[in-house]
Amino acid sequence: MTVKPYTEDGSKRQQVEHMFDTISPKYDLLNRVFSMGVDQGWRRKVIRLLASEPVETLLDVATGTADLAILAAKKVKHVTGVDISEGMLAHGRTKVKARKLEDRITLQRADSAALPFPDASFDAITVAFGVRNFEDLERGIADMARVLKPNGRLFVLEFSKPRNNLLGGLFRFYFHRVMPFVGKLVSKDNAAYTYLPKSVDAFPDGEAFVHILEKCGLREAKAEALTGGIATLYTARK
Repeated sequence: MTVKPYTEDGSKRQQVEHMFDTISPKYDLLNRVFSMGVDQGWRRKVIRLLASEPVETLLDVATGTADLAILAAKKVKHVTGVDISEGMLAHGRTKVKARKLEDRITLQRADSAALPFPDASFDAITVAFGVRNFEDLERGIADMARVLKPNGRLFVLEFSKPRNNLLGGLFRFYFHRVMPFVGKLVSKDNAAYTYLPKSVDAFPDGEAFVHILEKCGLREAKAEALTGGIATLYTARK
């Protein structure tokens, strides 16, 4: 499945890469402002579930500025974070160095659809707010499954569309009106925060995404709605 809510000219991958390079200096600030800090609670939930079984090698796909990788480094032996945006990775490396975690976290540029790792390389894989940006969703999921060890686990944290009519209406107003306006003021990039609500609208969330995980060869796939369905945590096992 290919999900392209953003682009008419050029590949989605190229436009997403350019967009995140552009907004990377303000990305962490805007994340905290827009989510009112709730996103960090979602990430901590991922880490608690991750730590319920031993993990030596973790791959964090679409690592961005390495927020989740940094949290995970407290629980696992080594984290490899990959992202297509060098701008985001540069900020992530600064954060990793400031926390003296260079021996625990490696950040490198890579595409989710062509991960530069051998088969069965990682005990677990995490993706926080990144799968909706995959140019080819099924290809990205399949390649993550490829590099997972047998019985390895996948954790995907992603925005979703609340099913409650009232909450859904508020969510759509906030995402489609408030976020693009504030995002443009702070980041000076209009396209970035116009893209976000479009990408959430286009993403096959809930059971549709669970079906994709299963189609790509993963088992025990589940979806857990968070904060009224604003986000969903998906888990699966190879």
